[in-house]
Amino acid sequence: MSIQTLGDKALSRGSGVLRLAPAWVPRSFCRPGMRIKLHPADTYKLGLERGGIDERWLASATHAENGPLTPEDEGLSYVLTGDGPCEKILLRDLVAEYKGEIIGDGLYAKYGRWPMFSKFFDNLGPLPLHVHHGDRHAALVGQSSKPEMYFFPAQMNNYGGEFPFTFFGVNPRVTKAQVKECLENFARGDNAILDISRAYKLTLDTGWDVPPGTLHAPGTLCTYEPQFASDVYAMYQSVLYFAHAVPEALLWKDCPADKIGDCDYLVDVLDWELNADPFFAENRFMRPIPARDEHEMAEDGYLEEWICYKNRRVCAKRLTVLPGRTVTIKDRAAYGFILLQGKGKAGAWDIETPTLIRFGESTYDEFFVTENAAKAGVAISNTSRCEPLVMLKHFSENEEVSRFAV
Repeated sequence: MSIQTLGDKALSRGSGVLRLAPAWVPRSFCRPGMRIKLHPADTYKLGLERGGIDERWLASATHAENGPLTPEDEGLSYVLTGDGPCEKILLRDLVAEYKGEIIGDGLYAKYGRWPMFSKFFDNLGPLPLHVHHGDRHAALVGQSSKPEMYFFPAQMNNYGGEFPFTFFGVNPRVTKAQVKECLENFARGDNAILDISRAYKLTLDTGWDVPPGTLHAPGTLCTYEPQFASDVYAMYQSVLYFAHAVPEALLWKDCPADKIGDCDYLVDVLDWELNADPFFAENRFMRPIPARDEHEMAEDGYLEEWICYKNRRVCAKRLTVLPGRTVTIKDRAAYGFILLQGKGKAGAWDIETPTLIRFGESTYDEFFVTENAAKAGVAISNTSRCEPLVMLKHFSENEEVSRFAV
């Protein structure tokens, strides 16, 4: 069946609201925290050599760069054309076929693709201190820079993992020479780079802005992470807490061939002003901000908040609809959404939050809203008599966020 036939069927079924299948991603160097609702029996469904599944990618047209054993569709979201067993088509292919009809003419003209995705990453232990390259350095290896943001939903965190603290940047008065010395010691054991960084306690239902060039070592809360569509990174920490070692090859990941071994280049990758900012927390921490007047929203039976808003290229909202209420929400841009709590309807679709998901099973908790449908408005109903309906909405670029972005 052709892409257009499948696409027409999917667009017609939901009037521009597209149902997505879960996209699971393993990481060989991480330990799953078991909070992303994948059935425990399926944690190692892809084999021990691939590692445990500790991520779910959302509204993704980006392939997961996950080593030589990675399938061609890993990390990519499939659009389901109907209910139950049905045909499916990659969101990436649908955007390539319908272009601005899916994501908006302006966004397609600018990027030629859906340029963001979000994810849940769910790790029992902390990740290494690492960096995502900015535009200049990412371009040297044919990639895009990767701004990202974190949010820690209470619904996904029944416990905090082993280390619910995240390191960001370097301590004030740390010098580039000190960072370079740590990088030169990478292969000699613990390179002690955390000694010159600073940890911040993670708080549920808040978030952080992490621009490219920022050193960061994510902590162990299950994290919702909207980000630009790129998988560029380099690991700057050699030994994690609990004696987990990081392969030296990851220090030089996404480094031009002629710069491998050059620690001055690695230091240059860092946005030094950001990393050494003595007011990092004040400038990068994010609390939810109401999207409209709170009293008016309450009267209409809902609350919508910006939760990730300090970057113009990716952003996210949280929508809460009170029990028994229906609200029509209009947005200025296409978006994906994931349901965190409750059940109800979104346009023509029944939606519900699963408790456990088997690998390969389709759900009704994740959708993509085309630009036209977003601008027309999507009717969201909460059919529960006692529980709020809560969803997270991830955008690429939404002009509404410009009043908050820095």
